[in-house]
Amino acid sequence: MTKTVAEINEKIKSGKAVVATAEEIIGIAREKGLARTARDVDVVTTGTFGPMCSSGVYLNLGHSKPRIKLGGGRASLNDVPAYTGFAAADLMIGANALPDDDPRNRVHPGEFNYGGGHVIEELVAGKDVRLVASAYGTDCYPRKQLETLINIKDVNEAVMFNPRNAYQNYNVAVNASDKTIYTYMGILKPRMSNANFCSAGQLSPLLNDPEYKTIGIGTRIFLGGGTGYVAWNGTQHNPSVPRTEQGVPKRGAGTLAVIGDLKEMDPRWVVGISMLGYGVTLAVGIGVPIPILDEKVLEKTLVTDADILAPVVDYSKTYPQREPDVLAEVSYADLKTGSFKLLGKDVACASLSSYSRAIEIAATLKDWISSGRFMLTEPVAHLPGPDAGIVFKPLNERR
Repeated sequence: MTKTVAEINEKIKSGKAVVATAEEIIGIAREKGLARTARDVDVVTTGTFGPMCSSGVYLNLGHSKPRIKLGGGRASLNDVPAYTGFAAADLMIGANALPDDDPRNRVHPGEFNYGGGHVIEELVAGKDVRLVASAYGTDCYPRKQLETLINIKDVNEAVMFNPRNAYQNYNVAVNASDKTIYTYMGILKPRMSNANFCSAGQLSPLLNDPEYKTIGIGTRIFLGGGTGYVAWNGTQHNPSVPRTEQGVPKRGAGTLAVIGDLKEMDPRWVVGISMLGYGVTLAVGIGVPIPILDEKVLEKTLVTDADILAPVVDYSKTYPQREPDVLAEVSYADLKTGSFKLLGKDVACASLSSYSRAIEIAATLKDWISSGRFMLTEPVAHLPGPDAGIVFKPLNERR
């Protein structure tokens, strides 16, 4: 039996769609079997919430009186530099941006108390943000200085655009050196005394559609508490990695570029983060609905934490020097117990991603669909899959 997205949307409109989260569907299929579950269930919802560095917001501010040309000038939001190179009244601020006077790592480890991620969170929360801008002046844009408060309610557009989110699997980070190190994977103690990972595992969107059969350009999603869309494959999208017999990637693989209206979002799902010794970033909540078109699509959503293997990587040398060594592979089922065996040693581990928040996102998306508030979209194009021959390439350094 097969279904179409259009048929599922008709069931959503009539209030007859059956929706389950990616956690719930595992038990349903065990009880009912694959064929009956594929017939009965229409949508499976996924979720993830964690740090996603490649995130940002672009704003159209409207024109001041007299007009000022921000393009080619300088601007900051709450003293955090914003990019002005688009046009006269457009700005972009990235999650990793830092104020010019931040000491960074001059006193190591730096605290990184405030940056772009925090500005984005404050915009979403409806707080006033201080804009300071300077320009060189032109005949049509004569103003050279501007200082004012802006608010998300007043700007023309506020759009979240994240070039790389929702990584499909990722490294488990350890530190084989004799000193503590500070990384984007958190604080890592010496001699592999702890490990950090960052994935929702069996709830994670791309692990429930590992070959991107239903997720593609134009897929409507939960983004930051509002609705958004998959705009493209994310940067560093690398589907041609080793996979299990079930097709589950054993390395960081696919990624999503996503876009959505910041004015619809909720600060619960868009949170600025300070990472000691590393910098600032943004935690983003993402949920993707998977239409159950047939048994093959359903079967992929039955992935469990025990089925997903992540690579254990040394962040003291192997990662920074871009050496290919993987110390081991460990399942998310083992990671979620709080410790795992590595080279004969028990290693305590913790997640930078919130599984409880991922459950909440999947449940929220389920409620939106069940109540008819959220319709599915048919992708206009699918993401490059495992057979596309895409391999993420490092920087080509030239002398």
